[in-house]
Amino acid sequence: MDKVSIVVQPRDVTGSRAARRLRKAGLIPGVLYGHGKEATMFAVDPHVMRAALSTGAGTHAVLEITVEGHKRAHHAIIKDMELDPVKSTLTHLDLQEIRLDETIETTVAVSFEGEARGVKEGGMLDESTREVTVRGLVTAIPEHLVLDISDMDINDTAKVGDLVVPEGLELVDDPEQVLCSVLPPRKVEEEAEEGAVEAAEGAPEGEPEIVGKGDKEEAG
Repeated sequence: MDKVSIVVQPRDVTGSRAARRLRKAGLIPGVLYGHGKEATMFAVDPHVMRAALSTGAGTHAVLEITVEGHKRAHHAIIKDMELDPVKSTLTHLDLQEIRLDETIETTVAVSFEGEARGVKEGGMLDESTREVTVRGLVTAIPEHLVLDISDMDINDTAKVGDLVVPEGLELVDDPEQVLCSVLPPRKVEEEAEEGAVEAAEGAPEGEPEIVGKGDKEEAG
């Protein structure tokens, strides 16, 4: 994992009202906890967090947190992030303090490498998930795991158990969990047709014609 250093501001006031005031001031409220210590409340500049999350490790980076006015830095990982449902901006951050020599359980991204042989033959790659849960030393957690899908034919499926992980790292997820599969052309066409039918059935019906309306008006 990459280590990313950031500086945060301490905050004493808690609660939703105080958090709203921080957001209006252009800051993100957060909390750092772990190892049985009292939680540390902080606020951080959104630009600082954006830069920290823009490394190759993304949200899986090890953060070296320094609270303004404190000398000691804390190593932490992101445990939870709250996003604004409309703007998709970060509104709250939960960090879990860790030791670099401890074993942790976290998620890492899966990168699909190459083009499946079945896709070249007209099939479609159906991705079920791009994340898996792993367990290992903090320093052994990779930025991502790579899965070569070049040899996948039509109807082939790649599972968690097919991933090759570095020594000292353990996959936590079910080995039978599907990562991706190659759908046959017919299946792709059927799904497209089903989608078109559902869209047509959901379309509003036209105004019904009133038979004989004109005749009655003429008769009147």
